[in-house]
Amino acid sequence: MLAERLRALARPESIGAVASPAIGGLIIGHEVARALGVRFIFAERDAGKMTLRRGFGIEPGENAVVVEDVVTTGGSTREVVDALRERGARVLAAGSIIDRSGGAADVGVPRVALETLQVTTYQPETCPLCAQGIPVVKPGSRAV
Repeated sequence: MLAERLRALARPESIGAVASPAIGGLIIGHEVARALGVRFIFAERDAGKMTLRRGFGIEPGENAVVVEDVVTTGGSTREVVDALRERGARVLAAGSIIDRSGGAADVGVPRVALETLQVTTYQPETCPLCAQGIPVVKPGSRAV
């Protein structure tokens, strides 16, 4: 479904590559690339900056889309868009399975999500649970 929505956003341009940020976007990006019949590449943080490593590259003028599993602020997706553009790629669109920003995240290109959620977030000083003294627990984390 995500591949088809990205193809529709990119029309009439042809998509040459799918790029994702490591680690969360790897599996979905790979599968979207497979569905589109194009190659898959990914970016990782190196010295705090998202960059293509491990022999991945993109040709100047090559058309690409960026795929992520979940968008919250859009920061990682935007960094991959920027990394591709720095190498001369034409980034046509971005997509994710889930958009937790309620549609507000700006990644610098047209964007699609399979599901958009409006998630309430709080700063620590306005968090009702913090005010009650209830400790924050990250699901899946282990107490040390």
